[in-house]
Amino acid sequence: MKHFLHLVWLGLLLVVGLAGCKPNAYNSDYNLTRAALKQSAKAEAIALADTAKPSMETGEAEEVEEKHQKKRKRKADKRYFMGDRVSRGFVKSGGRGDREVVETFSYLVEHKEPDPYAPEKFYYDIKKRKLYKTRNEVDPDQHKVLHGAYKKELGGEVVEEGYFFVGTKHLRWERYNRNGILLSKEHFEKGFLRDAVVTYYEGTKKIKEVIPYAYGEVQGTYYRFYENGQLEWTGQYQKGRKVGVWVKHFDFRARRQYEYQYPKTPYEPAMEPYLVKQYDRHGTLIFEKDKLDKRASAR
Repeated sequence: MKHFLHLVWLGLLLVVGLAGCKPNAYNSDYNLTRAALKQSAKAEAIALADTAKPSMETGEAEEVEEKHQKKRKRKADKRYFMGDRVSRGFVKSGGRGDREVVETFSYLVEHKEPDPYAPEKFYYDIKKRKLYKTRNEVDPDQHKVLHGAYKKELGGEVVEEGYFFVGTKHLRWERYNRNGILLSKEHFEKGFLRDAVVTYYEGTKKIKEVIPYAYGEVQGTYYRFYENGQLEWTGQYQKGRKVGVWVKHFDFRARRQYEYQYPKTPYEPAMEPYLVKQYDRHGTLIFEKDKLDKRASAR
């Protein structure tokens, strides 16, 4: 019995001794190192959160959206058109009430010469307060080159509107009747119909011919130029046929030489054109059908 109790006592002493030899889980060097690393990582994360910049994706999207909003709010500067400074003007004509014609327009502040090949050049005469077109040279101090939006009203109703670019028709032009019904719509590219076919003198950039096209057929104003840039022929096509009066010019100062009459509409029977008028080199009328014939003395 005494021997058995002695063995139990030895076993208890052995268990207590082994327990005392086991390293403390909370005070070991290994666990202390891990705890320090965790604390350091936590502190670093907090510091990063305090100083980090917003996500680039979110920041850029917000910045782009803000710019778009500012752009939408920004009004177009009416003092400029296609990069050039302009002034606004208007002229009245035709009487009052339903007959009153009001034209509003813009013109270049600084003079620019229109394209020399432009078939029609549009100006504003600041002294006569009148709009007109010409191919001849003008006085830059008196004649301002049209550039920008144009609108024509008859009795308060818009009957024509479009844009000018340095004295030439540009972009979309529309005409209406007094009831606001669209009569015609044309697209121009600096004086010429947008779909026109342009040919050049061989080996040069000098325009030889401008053939107008609309809806797949020859339609509109035709131009042919001399090699020196002066206008030679001009006339109208409708549905692929020559119609109305066609004019041949001398090779200087856009002076007329001959006027030939073609059918007035494309629906009339085909006919040979006949001479209506003829001028000498000084611009004097020397022939008019059934009225005047001084051609013999002009030779």
